[in-house]
Amino acid sequence: MNENFGDAKVPENADKLTETTLTFASLAALDEAYNVAAASPEVRDAVKALPLGSALLVVRLGSGEGERFLLDAERIVAGRSEYADVFLNDVTVSRKHAEFARVGNDYEVRDLGSLNGTYINRDRIDSYVLKPGDEIQIGKYRMIYYQSPLARLS
Repeated sequence: MNENFGDAKVPENADKLTETTLTFASLAALDEAYNVAAASPEVRDAVKALPLGSALLVVRLGSGEGERFLLDAERIVAGRSEYADVFLNDVTVSRKHAEFARVGNDYEVRDLGSLNGTYINRDRIDSYVLKPGDEIQIGKYRMIYYQSPLARLS
């Protein structure tokens, strides 16, 4: 099969080639998802590897700076309790301070009636659907939210 179509030549193996579609908007979303907030190469690699429906919190300020918490369940509780999924050991954090609840491919953070409140990008919230790059403040901890890049592609 080596027919000419005007100036274009069909390759010898054209019958074995598969069709692939590459969407540039998807590449931009992928880049945005793991490039937010000047992430370190290690964080970028961790975010790239996140499966669909999961996210990552990276501690930016507070004890445990650089520590990472994987969000990969329907409901994840953050607090000072030793039973909290996201254990934040500081007196400014309530035992059950906030929860992260999966909403589709996103996560919503909800304050659980904490004494000191939960803040997103320095605004106190009761509940908020997180976006890549959002800063979550729970007590003295400030964490950056990274979402699986696959969430923006679906």
